[in-house]
Amino acid sequence: MTLKTNYHLKFFLLTGIFCLLILLFGWLLPSTVHEEIWKILFFLAITSYLVGIMSLWLLKGSSENLLQVKLLGMIIRILSSLSFIGIMVFMGSENILLFVVNFFILFLFYLVFDIYTFLANLRPISK
Repeated sequence: MTLKTNYHLKFFLLTGIFCLLILLFGWLLPSTVHEEIWKILFFLAITSYLVGIMSLWLLKGSSENLLQVKLLGMIIRILSSLSFIGIMVFMGSENILLFVVNFFILFLFYLVFDIYTFLANLRPISK
């Protein structure tokens, strides 16, 4: 029962599943996984976790500002992601196309998780 309500546990479970999937794809299809995938996963996990915690904290204080809080989270996530990609390209990461594809696949998975937790929290907030 605590899994349904505990954001932290669900998030770390999701990140663990992503780690297992990356290991599986790296073993089965090594040409589809960039060599810096762990940096990508670490960055997205930290960013998504911090944005999620910030959103939950801001929504506890004022649930009327739901749209503004979610918009702020999206802006922070997009700007930090573009900055990360720019820094990695500037540092000379090889095979940029594979890097960007791997980045956005993981980015979209974390975004879907954020949307799912957002929709799951709509009912308690609306009461």
